[in-house]
Amino acid sequence: MTDDVLRLDAVTFRRNGREILHGIDLTVRAGEHWALLGPNGAGKTTIVGFCAAQTHPTTGTVDVLGRRLGRVDMQELRRHIGHVNPRHPLRSPLSVLEVVLTGFTGTIDMAMRWEPSVGQIARARRVIAEVGLADRAEYVWPDMSQGERGRALVARALAPEPDLLLLDEPTTGLDVAAREQLLETIDSLARTSPEVASILVTHHLEELPETTSHAMVIAHGDVVASGRVHDVVTTDVITEAFEHPISVGHDGGRWSARAIRTEFRHDFGTLDRR
Repeated sequence: MTDDVLRLDAVTFRRNGREILHGIDLTVRAGEHWALLGPNGAGKTTIVGFCAAQTHPTTGTVDVLGRRLGRVDMQELRRHIGHVNPRHPLRSPLSVLEVVLTGFTGTIDMAMRWEPSVGQIARARRVIAEVGLADRAEYVWPDMSQGERGRALVARALAPEPDLLLLDEPTTGLDVAAREQLLETIDSLARTSPEVASILVTHHLEELPETTSHAMVIAHGDVVASGRVHDVVTTDVITEAFEHPISVGHDGGRWSARAIRTEFRHDFGTLDRR
């Protein structure tokens, strides 16, 4: 019996006659925590669309939770996938508890003619506490900070106990304190939900949680490197993907990146990298 949660084999994707992805291979297993890295326009969002069972590849195969896209009810499959999108288009004054409960129905607002069970309410309150919002369960969406919204969306994604968690640039719009709080919440999932596989999409290395175990770096629709995070997130790989000399650092479990300064030495007529 396989423990593969997600598998992409030789996946390509074309839009308006242009090929955006060129033969992507990716296998994510239960309990692994992947980062999907690359510059803007690299194809990260397209790959997430496959992982979220929202789009089909042009060629190649995508298996999500043991079911192949094109042969499965996509809506039913999405109920088993937790998706954290910081651009969640909610406008209604739902409370934190109500936002989390929408994770059971996969809707933006509370579903009409649907009442949560006692067990679902208990589960929602449990994950709200796990993300540090127990004392704010009655806060309403329009009055919440971006950091509180981010943690509420993580709880919403976790409420139905998914097998796969997708975090699509989850720290977008957060200040430093809110970002760090959200990353602490994501790191805690390795303890509270150890069997759940996750994929976090970003182009900022400082936004990688400490629990990141694997990474794929893509550029121009091609895989630059994929595998164990310490083998992939390196100065050479990141420099190649972002097409700029970038020095990658790792300290205390967290990653950093800074440009390698290149100056022209007039006296020697050579490049001096500092």
